[in-house]
Amino acid sequence: MINSSNSIHDFLTDIPKTDLHVHLDGSLRVSTLIELAKAGNIKLPSYTESGLNEIVFKDQYKDLMDYLQGFSYTVSVMQNPENLEQIAYEFAWDNFNEGVRYFEVRFAPQLHVNSHQSIEDVVTAVNKGLAKAKKEFNAKTTVLNEEEPPANYAIIACAMRAFFPGMSEYFNTMLEIHRFSKSKKIFSLASVELIGAMTKARDELGLPIVGLDIAGAEKGYPPEDHKEAFDIAHKNFFKKTVHAGEAYGPESIFQAITLLHADRIGNGYYLFSYNKIKDESIIDKERYVNSLAQYIADRRITIEVCLTSNLQTNPEIGEISRHEFRKMKDARLSTTICTDNRTVSKTNITKEIELAVATFHFTETELKNSIIYGFKRSFFPGTYKEKRIYVRKIINYYEKLQKKYGRI
Repeated sequence: MINSSNSIHDFLTDIPKTDLHVHLDGSLRVSTLIELAKAGNIKLPSYTESGLNEIVFKDQYKDLMDYLQGFSYTVSVMQNPENLEQIAYEFAWDNFNEGVRYFEVRFAPQLHVNSHQSIEDVVTAVNKGLAKAKKEFNAKTTVLNEEEPPANYAIIACAMRAFFPGMSEYFNTMLEIHRFSKSKKIFSLASVELIGAMTKARDELGLPIVGLDIAGAEKGYPPEDHKEAFDIAHKNFFKKTVHAGEAYGPESIFQAITLLHADRIGNGYYLFSYNKIKDESIIDKERYVNSLAQYIADRRITIEVCLTSNLQTNPEIGEISRHEFRKMKDARLSTTICTDNRTVSKTNITKEIELAVATFHFTETELKNSIIYGFKRSFFPGTYKEKRIYVRKIINYYEKLQKKYGRI
């Protein structure tokens, strides 16, 4: 077990880290939200950081739906290229400043499409901010002299499980044009449109868009509704990660893996909750769950664990010590610690790793493996050879810091 000395915080801050599950619209600075809202005459429930942290970005939420309410405010200031670029730029630096060397930021481009900006404009603006921050960080002398590894990033596009009038101009148009179609068919079509646009942005514009995800309220909107879009993503060699098992049971995770070709699972909290299985044809629920967990372990399908976020969206968990991460760890599943939303959950990746280390009694080896596996299971935007070279640099730097802090 890791010695809980005072140096552990400094060590965890300095080591190279990843965040493979983090939403851009859930991670903008509160001060920037206020600044951009004032400039755009956008109404907020408060124009002070303390007020927003009390009313919107709370310490605890009733459930996932309550947790998602704050996104209506953040998305409202992300409706032009200048704001998107600024938010992305600040987001990147917030990560780099705490030792994150690689992140995969995800967001739903269709939430930001309007009469002033196309979907290409949206992803281009976000990438412009990220690329600017990356260039500045990698210009540091210590990086140029290879004393520390460079920073890198990728973008994951989120399709929305469902959408309703008022969520965005784009979705309003979709609902109006297809007003005689069933809702789920419209949701599916929007996902197909998204992956088509992202394929063009990657292949023709050269943007580092590496994967597809679905986000939003999980209950009532199963992964299978978006199978066509994920089939297209699969055929175009995109990676796939799916929010599943966050607010619904093991069947959601099963669908994500078998129907949507998921390489990783976002949250996956209810993987072991056989009591949440709704399919009456599954007689031996415990066996079903065990088989599913073994399949995930064997295929090395990585679970993106978001500890603080899970506590906030699932109040029934209670204490962090009761989090299902312990079962994931005991089952030797492939996991990586993530933030989910830096602002909405009032956290950062260093805090999340500290929480995991302190609660689940990581050994030095387990900590190192967990950190390095985040890089290995990333959807790295370069070639496999480039990824291996990058991961080796990360390992070398990690071991250098281990010696510096006397941890080996």
